[in-house]
Amino acid sequence: MNAIERQHDQLKIITGNSNPKLAEAIAESLGYPLTPTIAKSFSDGEIRVEIGANVRGADVFVIQSTCAPVNNNLIELCLMLDALKRASAKRITAVVPYYGYARQDRKVVPRVPISAKMVADFLSVAGANRLLTVDLHAGQIQGFFNLPVDNLYASKVLLEYLNNIDQEMVIISPDAGGTERARAYAKRLNARLAIVDKRRDAPNQAQAMNIIGDVEDKCAVVVDDMIDTGGTMVAAGEALFDRGARSVMACVTHPVLSGPAIERIEGSKFSKVIVADTIPLSQEAASCSKIEVISVAKLLAEAIHNIHQESSVSVLFS
Repeated sequence: MNAIERQHDQLKIITGNSNPKLAEAIAESLGYPLTPTIAKSFSDGEIRVEIGANVRGADVFVIQSTCAPVNNNLIELCLMLDALKRASAKRITAVVPYYGYARQDRKVVPRVPISAKMVADFLSVAGANRLLTVDLHAGQIQGFFNLPVDNLYASKVLLEYLNNIDQEMVIISPDAGGTERARAYAKRLNARLAIVDKRRDAPNQAQAMNIIGDVEDKCAVVVDDMIDTGGTMVAAGEALFDRGARSVMACVTHPVLSGPAIERIEGSKFSKVIVADTIPLSQEAASCSKIEVISVAKLLAEAIHNIHQESSVSVLFS
């Protein structure tokens, strides 16, 4: 066996059922086949996992977003990690493009769990030696793990799309918490920054109140890490138009798109909602004329390659 064959033999890419299309694109970009894996449910709902190839001594990457159905995909991921650990894999990296439960990262009221920390414990105990993810909702979640965490930024690929827009842009943060992200976009695009002053009345419900910054006669681009029910985004779009924006777009990493999100987007002021493929779109979302998907497969493939080769991953953050 020559050196190239040995290298291929030592790198294994496995996927669950959450986002097989992204996993296939990553494997194709790397030039490696997906390792055969069975991940099915028994009639009572229990999940059965079986790895279909020898992984002893291998460097294994398990690609699984913990998106809807969140609990099924999370348990499926944990069972795959446990199976690989018991099969004597040398190193197991959980590639979680979308990290579910990330919004529950602190106690906001008494007697509630810190769910993002609990999920981190699940993955560690199940057998993960490393985590590779994209745009964590809060960067400090990396501190919940006692193992290496690489938090990639989808802005690396989303900015390529925005750079082709031939209009004067202003980058919009939909709330004060997203200002750092919006500022990073604005700096790289040499654009101005504005902030939506938002009041949240209840979970998944928000009302945009005011715009801090000049958006008049500009293409306003709202950037965020995720779009869930779409309430914040749609309210921001309305407020931006009221303040004189020429056009409004959204640029979001994770298309959670739950509840009335698609209906709201269709009826919104947005000309385009650009999302990454960290979460697969439902049939309804895929048919929405305003949603456009940009793939992060090559970004993740490059990170996997660098981790496997023991080279720097930080070059992907610049």
